Amino acid sequence: MNRVYNFSAGPSMLPEPVLKKAAQEMLNYQGSGMSVMEMSHRSKTYMSIIENAEALLRKLMHIPDNYTVLFLQGGASQQFAMIPMNLMSKNKKADYIHTGNWSKKAMAEAKLYGKINIAASSEDKNFSYIPDNYAFSPDADYVHITSNNTIEGTAFKRFPDTGSIPLVADMSSHILSEEIDVTKFGLIYAGAQKNIGPAGVTVVIIRNDLIGKHEENTPIILRYETHAKNRSMYNTPPCYSIYIAGLVFEWLDELGGVKAMEAINREKAKILYDFLDESKLFSTPVNPRDRSLMNIPFVTPSDELNDKFVKEAAKAGLSTLKGHRSVGGMRASIYNAMPIEGVKKLVAFMKDFEMDNR
Repeated sequence: MNRVYNFSAGPSMLPEPVLKKAAQEMLNYQGSGMSVMEMSHRSKTYMSIIENAEALLRKLMHIPDNYTVLFLQGGASQQFAMIPMNLMSKNKKADYIHTGNWSKKAMAEAKLYGKINIAASSEDKNFSYIPDNYAFSPDADYVHITSNNTIEGTAFKRFPDTGSIPLVADMSSHILSEEIDVTKFGLIYAGAQKNIGPAGVTVVIIRNDLIGKHEENTPIILRYETHAKNRSMYNTPPCYSIYIAGLVFEWLDELGGVKAMEAINREKAKILYDFLDESKLFSTPVNPRDRSLMNIPFVTPSDELNDKFVKEAAKAGLSTLKGHRSVGGMRASIYNAMPIEGVKKLVAFMKDFEMDNR
């Protein structure tokens, strides 16, 4: 069977050159006589892998020296708890901008550690837009945003100005897809399984002055300070996931970096959004101003037609287009590894489906 175009929101498709290189090195990584899966994480060979991955990520995102890069476990969901554990120690208060399912889960964890203020919310319109009027607390320990909403298909086009209060961002579903200024943030975190690599590793980029602010009763393994001092080696890291992430970073660097990738992503998104705006059958609920480049939800007029579309698309090699269970419909996640050809094939199929179901 030929490879399909995988539109899953995560785990998502990986670049084919990465998969092929990993396959070539599976049994014998660069003459070591073993797979990366088998080698000690403290060996010189593996240390070169993780150090190269960090160096490439710093290059791709222009990460300054006063930021620490961590490769952790537990997914972005563990960061929902680690962030208040480590950053909410001074005033026991944090501001959250509520834009969907993931910000809701992040707030639920943070409420266990202090007072949460919802600085803005788009819940009034089913999270179909990004709010731009904020009521920040002057004594908040940090402000949290989900900068791209995987389920709802919205994204921040301008990041809020929080002054001296650290801005924290969950960038799981759009990191490395477009250029951002890291210095606007106190902390950035992202689960790998969208644009970085396979599930298992979570990237945290934290400004150095925010390290060591944890409460005394924070478990040692859940302190950023612990992992910073040990350079992500406090315990055995997710070695193979970091290795694949490094290959993804190499692929992206050879492509021309994030700037080149952003141009491709904007072209891919435009192809699909242009069709949706003209379609008489398909529509997207997202405010045009706030549309995500990565996750594009859409629907037909009925659940029955939605189900039919998903089934027929799968037969045509267009996989995993069913929308999240909380919102239904369809969703095309067109992360970095999705080629333009995949989006064009999807739009061509949608045109044919519309003709057949008028």
